[in-house]
Amino acid sequence: MKILITGAGGQLGSDLVRVLSPRHKLAALTRQELDVGDGAAVDAAVFREQPEIIIHAAAYTDVDGAEREIDRAYRVNSAGTWHMAEAAERIGAKFVYVSTDYVFDGCKGAPYIERDKPNPLSVYGTSKLHGEKFASMLCERHFIVRTSWLYGRGGNNFVAKIVEKARRGAELRLVDDVFGSPTYSYDLAVFIGSLLETEEYGTYHGSNEGVCTRYEFAREIIRVLGMEGVKLRPAKADMFPLPAARPAHSALADTAAGAIGVKPLRPWKEALRHFLLTDLADGREASHA
Repeated sequence: MKILITGAGGQLGSDLVRVLSPRHKLAALTRQELDVGDGAAVDAAVFREQPEIIIHAAAYTDVDGAEREIDRAYRVNSAGTWHMAEAAERIGAKFVYVSTDYVFDGCKGAPYIERDKPNPLSVYGTSKLHGEKFASMLCERHFIVRTSWLYGRGGNNFVAKIVEKARRGAELRLVDDVFGSPTYSYDLAVFIGSLLETEEYGTYHGSNEGVCTRYEFAREIIRVLGMEGVKLRPAKADMFPLPAARPAHSALADTAAGAIGVKPLRPWKEALRHFLLTDLADGREASHA
């Protein structure tokens, strides 16, 4: 099948290319190659490529930056999704929209299932929720895939930041009262690939199994890498005020995928270990080659 991927230069986009390229013909477009906020550019790219599937992984993901750059966040996450979904419907393509746990307010106090009602707290979360609504409204053959706490090769993510600070010998103070589900971008790419093999359209949660705090997440990174000398201290979220409000408990439960026979993502500790001991090491070697 011919698949068009937006945001192909990002950590999820690059893993989608890794996972899907052996079996499919790809048009993998980076944000420099396709500005999804430009409707005419989107129409031209989709008409040129004529994909059978569009995976819309491009997004404005700077949660705090979105509070300052409101127009930019909505242009990419909301209007951009409108353009991509409308174009997918026009040519009869399947459409995958990658969304976020930040569409929830975190007040449930337990992992969210796909049927729970969104209530975003931030510009970022609201702009992504608009994208969900546009995807479902404009393209009949749509998959909305919410994910959370994403990390992977080449990304400016939580795992990379913790590893960098730990190697400098810095003391780490991490929040221990905010809960989520860490997600390895390669595993998410495999999950999306499995969904594409079905005709079971709708909303899915795609995150590695389990729940932890940022402190527990960092502690596991340090443990796997054998950095016993790194000082790691728990802290409360209100000690680190940020421009954008975050949900206190935005972990995701993937009930919908199991119901259609799609294999869920593996436990987060198993995925993290794989990333740290293979992908992260491979990435460092490549950067010094």
